[in-house]
Amino acid sequence: MVIAQTTLGAVKGREKDAALLFAGIPYAAPPIDNLRFRAALPHEPWSDARPALKFGPAAPQIATGGMTDAAPVRSSEDCLTLNISTPAVDAGKRPVLFWIHGGGYRTGQAAIPWYNGTRFALNGDIVVVSINYRLGALGFTDLSRFGKEYETSGINGILDQITALRWVRDNIENFGGDPAQVTIAGESAGGFSVCTLLGSPLAKGLFRAAISQSGGAHHTLPAAASNHVTDRFLAALEANGNAGTDALTLDALSTQDILAAQQSVSAELEKDTVAAYGVAVAPFYPAEGTYVLPESPLQAIAGGLNSNVPVLTGTNRDETTLWGYGKVDDAKLTAMAQRLGAAPMLSSYRACRPEADASELMIALTTDHMFRIPTIRLAEAREQHGAKTWMYFFCWASRAFGGRLGATHALEIPFAFNNLDKAGVDVFLGEGPSPQSVADAMHAAWIEFIRSGDPGWQRYDSEDRATMCFDEPSTLQNDPYGAEREAWQGLR
Repeated sequence: MVIAQTTLGAVKGREKDAALLFAGIPYAAPPIDNLRFRAALPHEPWSDARPALKFGPAAPQIATGGMTDAAPVRSSEDCLTLNISTPAVDAGKRPVLFWIHGGGYRTGQAAIPWYNGTRFALNGDIVVVSINYRLGALGFTDLSRFGKEYETSGINGILDQITALRWVRDNIENFGGDPAQVTIAGESAGGFSVCTLLGSPLAKGLFRAAISQSGGAHHTLPAAASNHVTDRFLAALEANGNAGTDALTLDALSTQDILAAQQSVSAELEKDTVAAYGVAVAPFYPAEGTYVLPESPLQAIAGGLNSNVPVLTGTNRDETTLWGYGKVDDAKLTAMAQRLGAAPMLSSYRACRPEADASELMIALTTDHMFRIPTIRLAEAREQHGAKTWMYFFCWASRAFGGRLGATHALEIPFAFNNLDKAGVDVFLGEGPSPQSVADAMHAAWIEFIRSGDPGWQRYDSEDRATMCFDEPSTLQNDPYGAEREAWQGLR
């Protein structure tokens, strides 16, 4: 056992895999009872050394049984905890990696084995922090119509992340870390979170660098769209037999009632495009229009916010194979392109991929729409302010399921963490020789960026569009799939 001090009291950790692990440390008061849907408050101090030996529960969620999550989901509304892997509890002032899990803002947890930070601690002398934060309706329903105390309800999940960053600022030095050397990082919704934090004036100064994996600064809802989601959520609660939808009623509902309404709204709105709002409605995403996020992250970043922060960002070549689209013919492909507002560029994709069938074109188009183009737009928005941005492209193709996954969504995570040996990764990789050399290259680049703010290759700009393509072998390429990228110019 090992003891470390925090501003609220001592915590007791343990040795694990040659590093030190402190798990389940509360960074805020439990958001329960009359604190539900409100901004997190400080936790009460404790007197005896608090055991920090077990990961805290995940935020309430409807488990999806996804391939990336081998850990069982033990959930509770008392979920605002963080975990620390560190080489030593000393005055080492090491760089800090602050990891935000993905899961579409509705699922996920910090306890996933793929996020084990031990290799960063041992190979890079880095302190790794991973967090849980409020998800779904409990973290992102805009209830500001019920009073000022609910002002942040539509973005409390992001505000939780900011609260955890403040905890790191005030405490990480006692765990061998340096609060002036924090790199925020995340994948998927974690990557969206990173970009939202880049666009939040409230988060400014809490980190010095950022890594967004399969992210982008576009997954937030303007006020009209978030209010539409709230209307549907309240209607779903009433349809499920919950009388009244005022603030007191919402505080008294069971977690199961809230998740049931969340699920109903998600099924109803997930794939709808609401032209009046100018966005595809993704229920329970962060809401714009508060002091946490006054405008869209991309607008704030384009205005110069956090242009002093170096950013490493990128995507995977075949992101959307993870979801699959069933049997795809030309009619289904055309319908999808029209729904995405991408019909004009289908001819470009066909010209660039003359041997691709409708299914392969669907994956390329939806991958670019959801992930690659928004990531490029993030880099372009930063470029006008002279910001330092590096781009990667993960291209190593999984051999699993007959190779159908390719370089799918989330596949890069165990490579960046150098965790190819963790539970569930082998299923994702498929049979064959270990791609450890790709993991070694990617892990080393992440370590270098966390330590120095530069991963070791040419920065991205609109002239060369230098992109590190991680594969066997990894190579620096200029503007991969450039003709397809150009096809999106002028379109959202």
